Amino acid sequence: MLCTVTTPQDLDERFREAVGGLAESAGQQEPGAPVREGTLLRGSAALDLFDAQLTSRHLDLAGRWLRSFGEGFYTIGSSGHEGNAAVAAAVRATDPALLHYRSGAFYCARVAQARGATAEQQASGTTSERHARAGQASAEDTAEQARAAEQAAGLDGDDAVSAAARDVLRGMVASSQEPIAGGRHKVFGNADLHVIPTTSTVASHLPRAVGIAFAIERLRRLSPAARTPRSARPQLDARSPWPADAIAVCSFGDASVNHASAAAAFNTAGWCDHAGLRLPVLFVCEDNGLGISVRSPSGWVAAALRARPGIRYFAADGCDVAATFDAATEAAAWVRRHRRPAILHLTTVRLMGHAGADAETAYRAAGDIADDVARDPLVATARLLVAAGLARPDEIVSRYDEVGWQVRKVAEEVLAEPKLEGPADVAAPLAPRRPVRVAKAVTEAATRADGPSGAARDAGFSGRLPEEAGPLTLAQTVNAALADGMVANPGMAIFGEDVAVKGGVYGVTKGLRDRFGASRVFDTLLDETSILGLGLGAGLSGMLPVPEIQYLAYLHNAEDQLRGEAATMQFFSRGAYRNPMVVRVAGLAYQEGFGGHFHNDNSVAVLRDIPGIVVAVPARPDDAAPMLRTCLASAVVDGSVCVFLEPIALYHTRDLYAEGDGEWLAPYLPPDAWSAAHVPIGRARVYGVGSAEDLTIITFGNGVRMSLRAAARLASDGVGSRVVDLRWLAPLPVADIIRESAATGRVLIVDETRRSGGVGEGVLAALVDGGYVGAARRIASVDSFIPLGPAARHVLVTEDAITQGARGLLAR
Repeated sequence: MLCTVTTPQDLDERFREAVGGLAESAGQQEPGAPVREGTLLRGSAALDLFDAQLTSRHLDLAGRWLRSFGEGFYTIGSSGHEGNAAVAAAVRATDPALLHYRSGAFYCARVAQARGATAEQQASGTTSERHARAGQASAEDTAEQARAAEQAAGLDGDDAVSAAARDVLRGMVASSQEPIAGGRHKVFGNADLHVIPTTSTVASHLPRAVGIAFAIERLRRLSPAARTPRSARPQLDARSPWPADAIAVCSFGDASVNHASAAAAFNTAGWCDHAGLRLPVLFVCEDNGLGISVRSPSGWVAAALRARPGIRYFAADGCDVAATFDAATEAAAWVRRHRRPAILHLTTVRLMGHAGADAETAYRAAGDIADDVARDPLVATARLLVAAGLARPDEIVSRYDEVGWQVRKVAEEVLAEPKLEGPADVAAPLAPRRPVRVAKAVTEAATRADGPSGAARDAGFSGRLPEEAGPLTLAQTVNAALADGMVANPGMAIFGEDVAVKGGVYGVTKGLRDRFGASRVFDTLLDETSILGLGLGAGLSGMLPVPEIQYLAYLHNAEDQLRGEAATMQFFSRGAYRNPMVVRVAGLAYQEGFGGHFHNDNSVAVLRDIPGIVVAVPARPDDAAPMLRTCLASAVVDGSVCVFLEPIALYHTRDLYAEGDGEWLAPYLPPDAWSAAHVPIGRARVYGVGSAEDLTIITFGNGVRMSLRAAARLASDGVGSRVVDLRWLAPLPVADIIRESAATGRVLIVDETRRSGGVGEGVLAALVDGGYVGAARRIASVDSFIPLGPAARHVLVTEDAITQGARGLLAR
């Protein structure tokens, strides 16, 4: 009788057949009474949650309909997962939520929940008053939490259906009026609903969720009201967009449990809990037993989640809306009260395959598909409502049809909405650049550092101001600039492996923890994914995070946190959400007496390939401080994701041409000189050696020092060079490259990265695109990993190679 393929038509027919076969209840319950014995879910809330479930199901059906004539571009649906609507009802509308792509019913419930909260707010007080009351509610028992959740839901019938449907359908048809991504992707996201958009990258949003929870708790504990008058250290001062007792909610699929990003998030949450750090995050695993076509071994997900140390485990049948509500309410109340992490494991089913084009009959037995259909959560909720006497079967079907009609009507309406037009329209929110505002922010930071709040500057360099300490090395300059950044930006925090107590493996952060306290300078566990995830969550929560990656090669373990999460946030939220951050990375090659490919890594291709991020490489101390201040200001003003790549081999370099000349040292500028020394993003520095008329050498990082030494040798032969320090690898200083190259007509590109995928390729492309017609030559490192010891000289650029390359170019 039942088909073996869960097509939209099959689901529709099966729902009608199953509901039509239900026997009416002899009695009738009051809407305010529990929907069945032993549950906290009341009838009125169950009816409202059923609306959210129906809306989600019909959105899936509408997606297939739109796809059938080429107007639906994303058909990963939520059918079988609709029980997650009860999770939305169990948490608050002001709890930040990062949703799995099958959490459609959660989103629909949150739309109505937020509308109800708005009405409640108008009736009972201001937002701040409600937040204050919420802060007092952390000691309530589970039943009281449940009643509060129901009241906050305030689901709003047909209006809520249309509002949720419009949001989601606009994403499906790539409408430019979609509320979060504006047609760039179909995501569940809405800043007004505190739903933070996540992409389809498996589990990549979990480390960010941990970071958000960390920031919520850190800001709660360090808020002005929580500070003691005796605190002498500058404290973290940032405003969270969420109430003080908020929790982070993060949903994901069962296949994601096996992903490294998920393992990192769970491990960090458990590690923090074991260390006594509070972390209010609720992970929600929606377990349908399948990762596209690969089945999770029976019992594996439960065993894996239960085994996570430091994380409380809750479980429920995700197809049973009452059981889900009870478990979610208990879990959310526990996290909110104890400020500790928990996992809610919901067993669900997947209906209609992975996505619209997925023929699941190719890899699933007919009996397995039928078993899943028998657990359809919509039928289960309908059965619950009928048994409670809250609705007759014919009323259920009537409401099903009514919601379907509303969704179909909205689908037809959004078809006519405009799409994105042109590359500029698409890329507009990717990486806004407001250089005038950034320059102004640098000036304002100088004013704060030089004013009454800048008293902490006196604590550095043995009680002296850094500008009074004499010429500094690159490492000392970065240290001083970080300290001044902490003074000027009270919301700034520095963290990473070994950065606090030890002061960094190269001493770059030495003394900062003593000056600013463990709340602002702290060590993390040794996991780059977690470090970056912490930064992503902290930036999203109102802080200015400055995480450190100990070596460039270590970044590759976690680069998706930059590519898939950091760089996409403004793009997929039209700037409604930002993750401002400055990632400090010690890197590049030429370390003497230490190395191998992990500690001498000369590969930056993965960074330059990420749209929108800023990559800065300071070669000299007098550039390092202004560039770092620019990155901090750009993060604050534009929400930029900046990578500040520090050449390890130049950290403690003092001399340039001869031992003892001190030419690689530089004095540190006082705040009143910061504005004049400002270095805008994407502007190069040019050194003239000799007449500077014969040759242009374009380089960066370690290549600057080598090129200046080579240029001095060439000058002794009467050759004048201009050495161009790119300083910024993304965006490249294209205008400076073309101008300085045209000035001599001969260009030597000195690229310490590899020949394939190196920076030099980008410079050559910029010259070609800019119409350069002169001679050009490239000196780059060999396409090889860097070996240990003296053998490294065989694969890296050398001064002799630069000199020979220049002479060969001049001889042409």
